[in-house]
Amino acid sequence: MIHHVSKVIYPVFSLTLVISLTMVIALTGCSRDDQPKENDTVQEITLMTHDSFSASARVIEAFEKKNHAKVVFLKSGDAGEALNKAILSKNNPLADIFYGVDNTFLSRALSEDLFLSYASPQLAHVKDSLKLDPENRLVPVDYGDVCINYDRNWFREKNIDPPSSLEDLLAPGFKGLTVVENPATSSPGLAFLLTTVARFGEQGYLDFWQQLQNNDVLITSGWKEAYWGKFSAASEGSRPVVVSYASSPAAEVFYSKTPMETAPTGVVIDHGTAFRQIEFAGILKGTQKLALAKKLMDFLLSTQFQEDIPLQMFVFPSNKEAALPEVFTKHATITDDPAVIEFKIISEKRDLWIEQWTESML
Repeated sequence: MIHHVSKVIYPVFSLTLVISLTMVIALTGCSRDDQPKENDTVQEITLMTHDSFSASARVIEAFEKKNHAKVVFLKSGDAGEALNKAILSKNNPLADIFYGVDNTFLSRALSEDLFLSYASPQLAHVKDSLKLDPENRLVPVDYGDVCINYDRNWFREKNIDPPSSLEDLLAPGFKGLTVVENPATSSPGLAFLLTTVARFGEQGYLDFWQQLQNNDVLITSGWKEAYWGKFSAASEGSRPVVVSYASSPAAEVFYSKTPMETAPTGVVIDHGTAFRQIEFAGILKGTQKLALAKKLMDFLLSTQFQEDIPLQMFVFPSNKEAALPEVFTKHATITDDPAVIEFKIISEKRDLWIEQWTESML
């Protein structure tokens, strides 16, 4: 910063005093003006995310204080919408880092050449099964399973066995019990559609959906409407079966106003009934703050940030060294047998499957 100092006329002093004063002024001026002020060196770095992103203020402040930085969050709609905005602005990027690409859109994000390769040292602590990009343009930050949730009390009171498979939803006793989300407008809805493709194959998944429609399935545009509006365990709704997350029971217990030993919701996660969603982050090409962006990427994978993830977004941290909160260890689950479709195939067929589903169901 350039400072303009007015010329001052001093009375006549001895040469020694003048020299001494000159040195004092010079030294003082150097310490005051030439050294960077604290506020002058704060760098802003922008993190573009989906609307569901959340992090504790204290955790973000720890990064900001350590790196003399300010993190600006640019929430940009759901995961698909946010990615579209990043693609449309790639020649003049809106942010330095993008957080929230999941494995249903991973191949598309990589094909658009949006990201710089960066192998963070923290990747040594990330589970190998989550690393889908060998060039580390997108690195896994969190993951969770989308699956069938059911109202334990409803099934207990009706003396009916809860579902244990996708096929159970087609039984006559389940007529009018299930609510799902539209895969064209909902991330868990798309994950559940992919689960059915993995389970029944491209030749059979639409048959499953048509039978589900004949069994009076209810389709909503998004998760909030389904879970908080129609699901009997979480609302005044009448549907005791919903597509949600395997961590939903942990969220119910955590937010309950009264202590709970058992969550009111059960989950179906065995034998390919759950789809593993993995969320990634990457440094956007065109960033003018590469050094700071690398530090923020390191931070996103650090145990400090990773241990904040479960109770902020109710998904699992990718860092295997991150400790889970007690409510997660007791009430959140993860499958050992997720539905599997290679992410490149998802990218190639996703739009076709959604189109076919729409033609069949709506």
